Amino acid sequence: MSTFPLSRRKVLVGLGLGNAIEWYDWGVYATYSVFFASQFFTGGSAASNLLSTLAVFAIGFVARPIGGMFFGWMADRVGRKPVLTLSIGMSAGSCFLIALCPTAHQVGLLAPTLLVLARLAQGLAHGGELPSVQTYLAEVAPPQRRGLWSSVIYVSGGIGTLFALGLAGVLSAVLTPEQMGEFGWRIPFALGGFLGLYALVLRRKFTETEIFTANTPSEEQAAPKRSTLQQLRANIKPMLQVVGINLGGTIVYYVWAINAPTFAISQRGTDPTGAMLAGAGATALYVAAMPFWGWLSDKIGRRRLLLIVWPVFLVLFYPLNLMIQGEVWQLFVAMSIGVVLNGVLNAIGPAITAELFPTGIRALGLAVPYALTVGLFGGTAPYIQTYLSEQGLSGLFNAYAIFLGVLTLITFWLLPETKGAKLAGDERPTAQVAERS
Repeated sequence: MSTFPLSRRKVLVGLGLGNAIEWYDWGVYATYSVFFASQFFTGGSAASNLLSTLAVFAIGFVARPIGGMFFGWMADRVGRKPVLTLSIGMSAGSCFLIALCPTAHQVGLLAPTLLVLARLAQGLAHGGELPSVQTYLAEVAPPQRRGLWSSVIYVSGGIGTLFALGLAGVLSAVLTPEQMGEFGWRIPFALGGFLGLYALVLRRKFTETEIFTANTPSEEQAAPKRSTLQQLRANIKPMLQVVGINLGGTIVYYVWAINAPTFAISQRGTDPTGAMLAGAGATALYVAAMPFWGWLSDKIGRRRLLLIVWPVFLVLFYPLNLMIQGEVWQLFVAMSIGVVLNGVLNAIGPAITAELFPTGIRALGLAVPYALTVGLFGGTAPYIQTYLSEQGLSGLFNAYAIFLGVLTLITFWLLPETKGAKLAGDERPTAQVAERS
């Protein structure tokens, strides 16, 4: 990044750090759920308590569409910067709430109630965070490097997840299982809260994007602009394309990048410390691969790259799942291949989706279909996978995930090539390379 202007480097650092903390906070819940499930739910077996905790994880996704709609509207009307500061502040506050939350043994039903409220707040924040970061980053990136720049979003998210997994490995090695269940799980939530406050300070120094500022009419301009509803109606097609892109992408991300260590521990009997460290190693490879995918998409095109890599991933999905049989090395190899191949979509997806919308509806047009799709399919993936595995039907879940992945592949085939699209103005971007390569 040494060739980027200094101001742009600061933008990348500020966006990346805040986004990493958002993903860290989100991933910590799924990663540590196996340790704190019994602190909030005491009415059944360890397996049923874990399922209840994962159900609360899914509840957080319910708030994502609401957060996406509100913060997306706010980003398109008030500005990208206010949303970026508000979302990280809410994320930090909800993380502190979980860290300080009393247990069910202490306050009864109040404990899971507070947990649900914290997850709803995280859902609202994350529903607005990612589309706003995508929009801000796409608008400040050089057009011919937008793919590379867009990889910063999931690189930073991967770093946040990596930190969560690595910290889990260290804590589970230093603390006994009893200590992890009693107080160890609180440490990463408290740390996430403090890091969130630091990111909030950084983001307050941001300036608004030039594209948004230029697209905002002055008081002297009398020509009325289309209402939000009119703009949404005019952009139904790109919104449906966002749904298609994320149908398979979101479920395989949470299966391989978030829930794989927990699944290996609870369903395959993998050693907890080894599983967390294996997950950390695989996530490190995932982070390293994404700038390459972003750079390559700027060279050969977004659509062509996806049509090459995604089918390979779908073919390997089921064999990779079968590879996890309890050994740490099996989890590491399967998870590494899964997250690196899935990383091609995560790396360039923010660039593709931002390149589909005009400036006046870019944040909201991204946020609504993205949050709905992630909430319905990504948020429920860990619960469905764990439940079906408990019933001896893990193959059914693999078929479900592959089916959604095929729908995403069809969406890739129908997409135009958007590499190098010009984002300025309030008309749908026109790519410099518009043919289907």
